[in-house]
Amino acid sequence: MISHVFIGIQDFDKSYAFYAALMSELGLVLKFKDADKPWAGWMSAEQPRPLFVIGKPYDGEPAQHGNGQMVALLAASRAIVQHVYQAALANGGTCEGPPGLRPHYHPNYYGAYFRDPDGNKLCVCCHHAE
Repeated sequence: MISHVFIGIQDFDKSYAFYAALMSELGLVLKFKDADKPWAGWMSAEQPRPLFVIGKPYDGEPAQHGNGQMVALLAASRAIVQHVYQAALANGGTCEGPPGLRPHYHPNYYGAYFRDPDGNKLCVCCHHAE
């Protein structure tokens, strides 16, 4: 259903360090990185799509985060949710909701919410029972 997600960023080096830490915890692999463009993209080791891409906006204007917009990344376990959340905060992210059960979504929904250094809101979640 989704080919790729593109997140606009301001400072490529800072954002790359932030996202590389998260993608490593999620087990995603770097497909490309071009600091001259600048952009980078990650994917599953098993499939070429979807891609998760960060970069400066194509139109050359500053990247802006949107109110009500969020990208949720899928984790294979609750422990990975916790590791990704910790990596986000250790690399310049800010908390929007610590790891925990969110039973109002469904009984096994375990998620954490944070913003990247540019203010983009992200979630990492697991839908499996412990």
